[in-house]
Amino acid sequence: MSTSDYPRPSSERIAELRENLEAIRAKINVVVSSAGLGDKKPNLVAVSKIKSAEDVMACYEDGQLHFGENYVQELIEKAEKLPQEIKWHFIGALQSNKCKPLASIPNLYAVETLDSIKKADVFQKSLPDARSIPLRVFIQINTSSEESKSGLPPVSSTSSGSEAVELAKHIVQKCPALHLEGLMTIGSIEASTTQDENEDFDRLRDSRDNMEKTLREAGLLEGWGQDGKLQLSMGMSADFENAIMQGSDSVRVGSSIFGARPKKQ
Repeated sequence: MSTSDYPRPSSERIAELRENLEAIRAKINVVVSSAGLGDKKPNLVAVSKIKSAEDVMACYEDGQLHFGENYVQELIEKAEKLPQEIKWHFIGALQSNKCKPLASIPNLYAVETLDSIKKADVFQKSLPDARSIPLRVFIQINTSSEESKSGLPPVSSTSSGSEAVELAKHIVQKCPALHLEGLMTIGSIEASTTQDENEDFDRLRDSRDNMEKTLREAGLLEGWGQDGKLQLSMGMSADFENAIMQGSDSVRVGSSIFGARPKKQ
């Protein structure tokens, strides 16, 4: 399929999206520089939920490869229309009956909201044999303890048998089709808008450190990932700059790139 066969927005919309995308990239560069992070620039995931395939294509043509989606059917439909080089991240609430259709997407790059052994097993059984690399998965942690949010409780220094740790062990030991990439959280709105130091991001970082310690003691993190560290996915449009300062490896930015979203029908 040639580039001209893919859906395309108007020239005005292309210009708007590219301006927004460049503004986010510039802000990331400023934070990385001020924090002295050198070449450890966080990955930018452009959250395109409820936005058109045309919008995604405009950002893709400006060099953006990673996109996040919240709804399985919407992701399937976009993946069928758009280039295979796109790296799709599923970042929505994950139901067990949606794991199999998600696994069928050839260029599904990561699932960031895994929260149970049952769902890990469905992915393990459903991923096609033709897939050349394991599916990256993040364990979602509910750092704010809000009932409205999905995810497992944070990992403390004494919770070696916690749900999140047991899930991590299961992925590493029993799911060769999966790769434990790290931990993900959605910070509370209050913490994201009123605090320079977001306590939710601190809790995720502490959870990662505590989980790593437990897994290493069990001999399960030999030669693991980037610098032998589990990654942190945290930070969105309202708080991604603080998230980077607090150690985020991947930020998920949507409305600041694509504009406000209508309610999903």
